[in-house]
Amino acid sequence: MDPAVESWREILGPQALDLGLLSAFIAIALVSFFRKSVVLKYVTFVASVGYMGFAKSSLVSVSDVFRLTDLSVPEFKYSVTWYTFMLFVVGSTVLWGRVYCGRVCAFGALTQLMDPIIPKKMRFEIPVRIEQNANRIKYGILAIVLVYFIVTHDVALPVRYVEPFWMFSLFGTTGMWAGLGVLLLATVFVRNLYCRFLCPVGAALGILSNLTVFRIKRWSECSTCKLCEKTCEWGAIRGPTIVASECVRCDDCERLYMDQKKCPHWLILFKRKGNTAVAVG
Repeated sequence: MDPAVESWREILGPQALDLGLLSAFIAIALVSFFRKSVVLKYVTFVASVGYMGFAKSSLVSVSDVFRLTDLSVPEFKYSVTWYTFMLFVVGSTVLWGRVYCGRVCAFGALTQLMDPIIPKKMRFEIPVRIEQNANRIKYGILAIVLVYFIVTHDVALPVRYVEPFWMFSLFGTTGMWAGLGVLLLATVFVRNLYCRFLCPVGAALGILSNLTVFRIKRWSECSTCKLCEKTCEWGAIRGPTIVASECVRCDDCERLYMDQKKCPHWLILFKRKGNTAVAVG
């Protein structure tokens, strides 16, 4: 007698709550992204830390890159939520860039929530030349862990000692917690240290973001104006160029583009037309 065949209702039933919560979170993240709202962005950060981090411990990890390397992905019908999440991460990166890094990753959200709290006088601004070279470190880390995995097939060591994401599960050795403490302390002085310079997942998404379809617009005045370049906290703007692999779509420059009282494009345009520039939403 043939064994009973599971219906999709039986398969999806146990996954329905997770799938619904993930869908709601993705909706919040996308609304905050398209609205370019600072308030909604911070709401997304809090939801990311609480839900994606501590509640689910569901972050894109270098272990997911390993899975793609040897095609050891989970079976689709029992992992619909995982596939939905990965589709969102890859799809949003191809469409708009590193949206995941900018507002969905729980660790990145945690470090960005630190920004308004830490006094600016405590921050150390890395010189541009050093920053541009330091940005490459994460690509070296990605290459090293990939080679290590291909040779050893050991997932545990890179996940424990190259990524701090395990912290959301509240499980780690004394050495791991000590290393995390040092990393967070360093982040007090160097903004988003791990995300900018050390994250192998950020490196992988940075490579993928070179395929981004809908890139941030640039005005002709951007070739001489340094306003957005000075404002960018990720070192992603270099002269008239936005480096797609470093940009996390944080919205800061895009809000400046829309501000008709600050952006030279609008000031020059209105001066020519004899109109008065006004700030826009």
